[in-house]
Amino acid sequence: MSVPADTFHRGPALSELREPVHGPLLDGRLRDLLGGKKIVMTGVTGFIGEQLLWKMLTDLPDTRPSVLVRRKGSAGATARVRNLLKKKIFADLAEQHGGLDGLLARIEVIEGDLPNVPALPADLDVVVHCAGDVSFDPPIDQAFTTNVVGTRVLMERMLEAVTGPDGERTKVPHYVHISTAYTAGRRRGAIPEAGHVHGIDYEAETRAGLAMREQVEAASRMPERLTELRHQAERVHRQAGYLTTAADTERRRQEWVTAELVAAGTERARSLGWTDVYTFTKALGERVVTDLGADIEISIVRPAIVESSWLHPYPGWIEGFKMAEPLILAYGRGELPEFPASADAVIDIVPCDYVVNAILAVCATDPTPGEPEYYHVSSGARNPLTFHDIYGHIRSYFTAHPLENVSKPGAPLPEWKFPGAVSVERLLSTSERAHDLAERVISRAPRSHQTRKLARDLDLMRGRLDFWRRYHTLYNEYAQSELHFVDDNTLALTRSLDPADVATFAFDTAGYDWTTYLEDVHCPAITASVRRMDALRKKRANRPTTFKDLSTNTAGASAVAVFDLDGTIMSTNVIEQYLWARLPELSPLDRAVELGGVLGRLPSYLLTEQRDRGSFLRAVYRRYRGLDLAELEHRVDTTMNDFILDRVSPDAIRRIEEHRAAGHTTILITGAVSVLTRPLRGLFDIILAAELGSDADGKATGYLATSPLVGESRAAWLQHYAALRGVDLTRSFAYADSHSDLPMLSTVGNPVAVSPDISLMRAAQRKNWSIVEWKTKSPTPRWRLPA
Repeated sequence: MSVPADTFHRGPALSELREPVHGPLLDGRLRDLLGGKKIVMTGVTGFIGEQLLWKMLTDLPDTRPSVLVRRKGSAGATARVRNLLKKKIFADLAEQHGGLDGLLARIEVIEGDLPNVPALPADLDVVVHCAGDVSFDPPIDQAFTTNVVGTRVLMERMLEAVTGPDGERTKVPHYVHISTAYTAGRRRGAIPEAGHVHGIDYEAETRAGLAMREQVEAASRMPERLTELRHQAERVHRQAGYLTTAADTERRRQEWVTAELVAAGTERARSLGWTDVYTFTKALGERVVTDLGADIEISIVRPAIVESSWLHPYPGWIEGFKMAEPLILAYGRGELPEFPASADAVIDIVPCDYVVNAILAVCATDPTPGEPEYYHVSSGARNPLTFHDIYGHIRSYFTAHPLENVSKPGAPLPEWKFPGAVSVERLLSTSERAHDLAERVISRAPRSHQTRKLARDLDLMRGRLDFWRRYHTLYNEYAQSELHFVDDNTLALTRSLDPADVATFAFDTAGYDWTTYLEDVHCPAITASVRRMDALRKKRANRPTTFKDLSTNTAGASAVAVFDLDGTIMSTNVIEQYLWARLPELSPLDRAVELGGVLGRLPSYLLTEQRDRGSFLRAVYRRYRGLDLAELEHRVDTTMNDFILDRVSPDAIRRIEEHRAAGHTTILITGAVSVLTRPLRGLFDIILAAELGSDADGKATGYLATSPLVGESRAAWLQHYAALRGVDLTRSFAYADSHSDLPMLSTVGNPVAVSPDISLMRAAQRKNWSIVEWKTKSPTPRWRLPA
């Protein structure tokens, strides 16, 4: 809805109820008011902080910025600021200053972080605290550490910097705290620009919040919890081996700890009247500021939902995705069928450059010491945007400019009816139950190309449902919000701007219309990078990441290519191979009896294989007892040779030959009995297979001569072989079809999942491994035995 800017001040009835403004106003141009002042700021590598630094360097030439930046890995604070200045928005500034070094010289860099704040410069004039944990659902201890403890330590360092040896203040600093409008919590109605009234003891809450980490960590190590997590891991990774299961158990424990800390923060916040731990700890941070700053200048700026810029550094400037972007993109992809908002609830969005301009204007004021000033940087009071409005704008944009990568190509965009949070929850829960049922069915289905396709579709559905659930949980409170942020102080401040500053430092949120901002500025800005990534993914769709062109690989003999047999290069299994070996020597009646025995034991075999691949092989090889091994070897070399080779995938043969041409050592590792691999000797340099034990008469005993190489033992053998032969595993290849081979595939630099089972397919997708289909078209039917 586009409305002339000069009518916005009428707005809803709330704007007619303005209180007299007592806050400080501007008396001159900002470049003069802030000229010569040193502004120490935190959060410069964040969204608001980056543009705040750009604005100071661009439009406040005599202001002296000083930035607190933490070390990240091997990159120190100065190196990180240098990298920040390499971004697009600083390019013209660097050129004006004779290069990056000249621009960097304008900035004082202080290495430190929150709450480990070092001594601050004694000549500081203003401290702008932009840093903070901006996630809505951080672990409770992390939220308190950053938003409460970090704020307290920063203020203490500021006060120390302006306190002389005699304990007297050398100056009265101005502390500008960047909070959020949603510190009001779950209130309704008009929210004044003032401190929120509550009786929360922030020191007690901080102690309890920080202590939760140790409590939850201890709970995660209790036997009953570890048993539950281990059983979950075993259901997925049992075939791969104990170490793989152990690693996944620990991963699940850590995830459980994080989830519990997140839940603890959310529930504590809501129990005290806040939407989440983010707004709760930001509210407590405000109380820390007012308590510690009782005799200095204090200003608290409360932005609403900060999104892309209206004008500066250019329309649509944004760093990363903020609150609304994931929802907008999900709608454009057709992945958000409904939203739990009240259609008439106001979504209070404000452009980033307006927030930055407001902060700098606040920095230029002189509040009375001991009397904190509050500023809401919001749009809802005078330029309201409802959820129904923003839905209309977003729908209009994507109708005119649809995304290419959507969940259902050709399907129309979802039509939101705003049925209410209860109805949306019911729809979401029903969809989750339907997915869980389909997942149970697909997990029991035979392996096939169609099964894998269905599993991939289910994974996409799971991702959409998880996204929907997460944002339904996080934003439901905001979507139902009936808050109206009074912005009297901010309006008075913007009207006191010097006329020469209005074009450069405007922050009157009635100064733009939503049609232009959303449809012409914001949506194009946030979808541009997504469209580029979609195009790049489409371009790379047929270029797998680990299935490399061997003609360009120069690893030579220092690399190996390891292949599994059953299901990878041959469409067969050890039970079928046993029937090849046993049935031809039996009479028709004995064949029927033996086949019936195998079929009767088949459910038991399958259950055993799910528990342990080695035990499964041992159970099957018991049936070889009494078989004449010399006779079997003769039959393999004569009547079975072509029969076996017919079942080898032509795609696999081509790939093996490419590896041999590249000088790679080809290795076959299989659980099949070694005698049945004799026809494959021409393809592989090394064959590792199961060896049947035999008695003095050359008859099979039903036991293996050595333990079979399965699961983690394959990886261990490969690592040992590589160490002995100087093999570069990072340039080596491995091909397998089963989740049990996950350890072996993880050992090489170029793993390839071949016609994988669902578990391996999902692991390969997570790890960005190539997945290929090698088909076998044998001229001999599967049911026919060797002649």
